[in-house]
This record gives sequence, structure tokens and C-alpha cells, in this order.
Amino acid sequence: MKIKILITLLFVSIPCFAQDFYGKATYKTHRKSNIQLDSTTIAANPGIAEQLKARMQKMSQKTFILDFTKSESVYKEDRQLDAPSRPQASGGLMVMTVGGGGGNDIMYKNVKEDRMANKVDLMGKIFLIKDKLVNYDWKLTGETKNIGKYTCYKAIYETEVENITVSSVNDDAKQKTETVKRTVTAWYSPEIPVSNGPQNYWGLPGLILEINDGRLTIVCTEIVINPAEKIEIKEPKKGKVVNREKYRKISREKTEEMMERFKSRGRNGGTHIRIGG
Repeated sequence: MKIKILITLLFVSIPCFAQDFYGKATYKTHRKSNIQLDSTTIAANPGIAEQLKARMQKMSQKTFILDFTKSESVYKEDRQLDAPSRPQASGGLMVMTVGGGGGNDIMYKNVKEDRMANKVDLMGKIFLIKDKLVNYDWKLTGETKNIGKYTCYKAIYETEVENITVSSVNDDAKQKTETVKRTVTAWYSPEIPVSNGPQNYWGLPGLILEINDGRLTIVCTEIVINPAEKIEIKEPKKGKVVNREKYRKISREKTEEMMERFKSRGRNGGTHIRIGG
């Protein structure tokens, strides 16, 4: 895939990276889906696997905007005036997702003060996750590549995470929790001297232009440095304040509640699945 990077420089001299340095970066996201259906479901719904794959691919392809200064940033979805998101049904099969990631979510990071504030919509309830920034123990490599006009350097981060996969077929609902090794690959450019990036990612000597995190890929497609309209970074304030660990606990509890509803609907007919991982 050929990526075109657009850049606008209103101040060409080196001082543009000093006190008044700010910018806007556009990112495209894509998440590979892990769809598994039993033979009974496939027989009852011919072509359903292909339909689900296409639907999940469309749902995962989103555009996000990162507004940043030297020390602060706000990351949120570039939303269009689409119809509200609702559970999708096809041939008696219902697909629902659990967790945050809604179109109104806002991720604020302050790298100077080592803190973040993440406004998240979890099943209709707004939470404000306030905590320290995620500590990424990046390992820098000598590998380079170009993203648009920028020379980018590769960094990797390895960790173990709790992976929860929830599925419900007819009235048989199951939740699988396992600890898996995860490798995050980042490509950053020192030509944009901010220690920031999309979502939670930060901590490298340059703006992160690409992230590969398991099934998730985030790629920067446009950068505007010092746009004519000065960027104002606003930290989110609304929502029930919790720390990162408390939110994880609440999210797990909400997942279990969702599964109970899946079981109830399954007994009333129809097939439900949740695609996780």
C-alpha cells in the first residue's frame, strides 16, 4: 500500500520546533478479525463467514486525529455524521462488541507531567480513566524505512497481556482468558521531535507514525505542522473518574453481564457471537 504524507510548513526555520511547535497528524486504523463459526452456524447461514469478515473489516477501518504540542496531545476519532452504531444482525446471527473504543472517546496525554486522561464510553456509561502514562520499555533497533517523506526508525516492546475472548453460540456462552506474549512494533521519526503517538503510545525520540500491535495496525497518512489555526489541547473532564486497574475490573464485569444477556437471547432463538482476541 502506498502512503502519501502531506506536510505544511508555515515556519521553515529551525525555531519552528521550539516553544510554539504544534501539529496535527491523521491516522488510519485496521484490526484483523478472528472469526470462528461452527459447522451448524455455517450450514444455516451460507456465506455468513465472508459477510462477517467484510463487516468487521469495515468496522475496524477508522480515521483518528492526533493534535499535539511538545508536551501534550489529544487523540480522538475523526467522526462523520453516521447513524448510531447498533448490534448487527444477519440470518439470525447477532454480532456485538464489548469494551470502549466508541466514537466519542478521547485520549489526552501529558508527557511532561507523566499523566493521561482517557474519556471512554463503556456500554453507554462514561468513564474518565486518570493515571500515569503507560511505561513502554522500548528497544531501539537500527532498522529504518520511509513513511512518506519521513525517515522512520524501528522500536519494539514486548510484554505479557491478559487476552479475553468471549463467544456465544445459541445458548452456549463461553469466556476464555489466557496470558499471551505481545510484541508491539513502532516506527518513529526524529524529524518530528515530539515524544508522542496515537492511542496510548509514546516514549520515543520522535513522533510515532506507525504501530503494529498484534492484529491492530495504525498508520499516519497526513501531517500538518504549525497549521494556520493554532491548535488548542483540551483535557477531557467529564466521566466517572477511575484509575486504569479499576477500569479493567469494571470492563471485565460488564463483559460478564453481556454474556448473561447473550445466554438469555440464545434461549429465545437466534445465534449470537462476539468476536474478540
